[in-house]
Amino acid sequence: MAKIDVKTLDNKKVREIDLNDKIFTSKPNAGLLWEAVRHHLAGLRRGTHSTKTRSEVRGGGAKPWKQKGTGRARHGSNRSPIWRHGGIAHGPHPRDYSYKMAKKVMLGALRSALSVKFQDSKLSVIDQLKVETPKTKELAKKLKILSADKKLLIINHERDLNLELSSRNLDGVKLVLNNEVRPYDLLNHGTVLFSEAAILRLQEALI
Repeated sequence: MAKIDVKTLDNKKVREIDLNDKIFTSKPNAGLLWEAVRHHLAGLRRGTHSTKTRSEVRGGGAKPWKQKGTGRARHGSNRSPIWRHGGIAHGPHPRDYSYKMAKKVMLGALRSALSVKFQDSKLSVIDQLKVETPKTKELAKKLKILSADKKLLIINHERDLNLELSSRNLDGVKLVLNNEVRPYDLLNHGTVLFSEAAILRLQEALI
């Protein structure tokens, strides 16, 4: 059974907790991680690119020249895709790039992402992620004591207004609940900071 230290925000150890080996010490599945990242990034794409077809380009109402007798090729419109300034054939149009991902695949990717962070010693557990007052400067001092990376993912088990207000202006810091965490978030941040209740609840959901 894997073990991890539970510390305070002042970086003092208070106890150890057990972690499930199937989640935190198993071999990461690179294929699942790739698929989860691709799924997340696809959902972020706005898909607003657009080109005009021959029916949308201005002009082209009159036939450029008569059908026969000129020695030139037959044309019905100068807005044809083969003409300069004509329409675009098979060009991109606004679309939604997001797609559904199987729940088992997403959960498998989440286990792999947690395993990567734990095995790289980039995962920490805090007994209580609470701050007395909503001050960014105070939270920044606490995180500096914990030697957290600039890109930090904080995962709490409940909504805390003071913590939200304190963390939202810290560059590279993201705060989510344990039921909102995604594999992409874990991989995109250097250090992951769990509250004790959050990691136990997430572990229970993934077993």
